[in-house]
Amino acid sequence: MKIATTTGDYKLGCKNDIERIRELHRAGFRYIDLNMYCFTPDCDYMKDSWRDAVAELKNEADRLGIAFVQAHSQGGNPIKQNDEERVKFILDATIRSIEICALLGIKNTVAHPGMRKGIGKDEWFELNREFYKKLFPVMEATGVNVLTENSTAVNMGDKYFANTGKDMRDFLEFVGHPQLHACWDTGHGNCEGFSQYEQITTLGDHLYAIHYNDNQGEKDQHVMPYFGTLNHDEIINALIDINYKGYFTLECDSSLVPSNYWLYDRREFERDTRLAEPPLFIRRKLEEINYETAKYILSQYGLFEE
Repeated sequence: MKIATTTGDYKLGCKNDIERIRELHRAGFRYIDLNMYCFTPDCDYMKDSWRDAVAELKNEADRLGIAFVQAHSQGGNPIKQNDEERVKFILDATIRSIEICALLGIKNTVAHPGMRKGIGKDEWFELNREFYKKLFPVMEATGVNVLTENSTAVNMGDKYFANTGKDMRDFLEFVGHPQLHACWDTGHGNCEGFSQYEQITTLGDHLYAIHYNDNQGEKDQHVMPYFGTLNHDEIINALIDINYKGYFTLECDSSLVPSNYWLYDRREFERDTRLAEPPLFIRRKLEEINYETAKYILSQYGLFEE
């Protein structure tokens, strides 16, 4: 199994994706997950010249000898009520991210389903099928697969979401499109506290990608393996038993916490902020450890591939 990681690891310390892939290459990574989660209307990828920006990124990847193998499309809530402008942007940005995947040779991208307060499983299935159906034309035109992802009640609260392998499989079969599959997030699963072996084996051949990250079971922290309580043997045995063919894709982009973080903020000291943000040299050291830890996990089972 080949190791990949997300460009989101360098959301701090780098100005653009070209700088990010250079840093990932420095740490030892040769396979990259392109994080397109936070597009804005005025970002380079949403401008008329977006193809030029993608071409520059691909040229640099080719020069470095690395490959884009997976992606994460626009985040947000695509079935949100009473905000048509935001919902339209999420759809437009998701479609653009799929087009970018096609230019970079990426076969699988994650696009989160949405949520609404006060709806149950059946209505959630209906509303999210309508969202994904809007992606079918670009999926079919480009050959890019879109993957739905599990979440956790820690993030969703009392809103229904397909957080189990069974519910994800039920949803995929309900939609029934040959290019819609699943990504399993191990950190989300760890917060749920159930057997991830059972969830992954239930997904079986629908599992096209993973987001491998750890936490302490209480918050969706997205930290490196062994920084939390994740049972690594359980996950690896599940992947072996379903004959998983995808990449071992890390999503440990919050091992270092910025001053403003969605889970919690660092307390401010207005008189001086020199130490408010973690420095780049720590991120670089951690990124090397991130790669070596993933290599260790796979090597213990004879799964590591260059």
